[in-house]
Amino acid sequence: MSRIETDSLGQVEVPDDAYWGAQTQRSLINFAIGSERMPLAVLHALALIKKAAARVNDRNGDLPADIARLIEQAADEVLDGEHDEQFPLVVWQTGSGTQSNMNVNEVIAGRANELAGNPRGGKSPVHPNDHVNRSQSSNDCFPTAMHIATVQAVQQHLLPSINELSGGLAELAARHMKLVKTGRTHLMDATPITFGQEISAFIAQLDYAERAIRSALPAVCELAQGGTAVGTGLNSPHGFGEAIAAELAALSGLPFVTAPNKFAALAGHEPLTTLSGALKTLAVTLMKLANDLRLLGSGPRAGFAEVRLPANEPGSSIMPGKVNPTQCEALSMLACQVLGNDVAIGFAASQGHLQLNVFKPVIIHNLLQSIRLLADGCSNFQLHCIAGLEPDAGQMAAHLERGLMLVTALNPHIGYDKSAEIAKKAYSEGLTLREAALQLGYLTDEQFDAWVRPENMLEAGKQG
Repeated sequence: MSRIETDSLGQVEVPDDAYWGAQTQRSLINFAIGSERMPLAVLHALALIKKAAARVNDRNGDLPADIARLIEQAADEVLDGEHDEQFPLVVWQTGSGTQSNMNVNEVIAGRANELAGNPRGGKSPVHPNDHVNRSQSSNDCFPTAMHIATVQAVQQHLLPSINELSGGLAELAARHMKLVKTGRTHLMDATPITFGQEISAFIAQLDYAERAIRSALPAVCELAQGGTAVGTGLNSPHGFGEAIAAELAALSGLPFVTAPNKFAALAGHEPLTTLSGALKTLAVTLMKLANDLRLLGSGPRAGFAEVRLPANEPGSSIMPGKVNPTQCEALSMLACQVLGNDVAIGFAASQGHLQLNVFKPVIIHNLLQSIRLLADGCSNFQLHCIAGLEPDAGQMAAHLERGLMLVTALNPHIGYDKSAEIAKKAYSEGLTLREAALQLGYLTDEQFDAWVRPENMLEAGKQG
């Protein structure tokens, strides 16, 4: 069953159970591309904008109070997730996000009209353009929704997940700060380090990435709303941008403000590009964390085998008993996706032709995916890997004892050249460092014991 809806191009058949109208239906017909739906976070952000705009327009006397209340009630239902199925449009649509903005306008108007006692859909008493979209344009609504959805996702999901992972690593580092093991540079044996020191690097890297993300947020909190079509604010009352930003801040509890230059807010996306770069930094850190733990857990008999990764599931359909570093693999794959998303965001953000960037949907699609992947990845890795990870102290001790770079402790006593000769002899002849040193006659057994002490090689000034 269907009904007839109209827009400026004429009549369109719309399913009877749809709240949307003609413009949404045309988009469904004209953009049957892929399966990537416009993120619900963006659509809910648009609904929040419509609610805030209704309040501001009501206060300004630009919207009848009864119409404003109907818009608010319908918008609240959208924000509560009651009508998520009414937003079927894909990412691959007009680059300004106009179809999704109209999808929200039409759904809110359609539901508001039903609340007023009329059939769902239509334009009376609430009109999608004249009332729901009053004082607005898709060109300022959609970038505002992009910023709102982004800040909400970062604050509510990503930052807590980073802290969760960082906290788990901090607890692991504290428990093993005195567990001495072989350090490695160029994947080759190097001087000693403790397992706690090794893990502390990841905590510092996560902290750096978190600070970069936080430092990018103030610019994302600046909203384009009030610029309308090209940044001039045509058809919006004086002060609308400031008023709706304040309303959105009050409704969301987030520090939104009006963008100081609406022309830049519509035509460019530097704040989101900067944030994407910070997300890339986090992805780089997570990639190293995953790869290092994968290396340290390699084995269990023919690899480093210095850490025991949790055995979450069987690792092979043919090799019984095999367990793989699957959490490391998942984390590194999502890091790859985030790095790729950043490239797409950079290209799309560069397409700000004249007064409008028309690559907005792909920017927010990739950005929100990156935020979601990073947030889920941090939480999942903490729960299913870090929380159950344990070092193998015996294997670490064995590697340390066989290591050749302990010879570095002899440099201050017998010089670089003689120390290198000891290491070379030990390696080529399969000797221990002690045996090689004594055979060359460069020091006594007692001197070796006094000078080659791994626990004294962990920080400057401790070596005797």
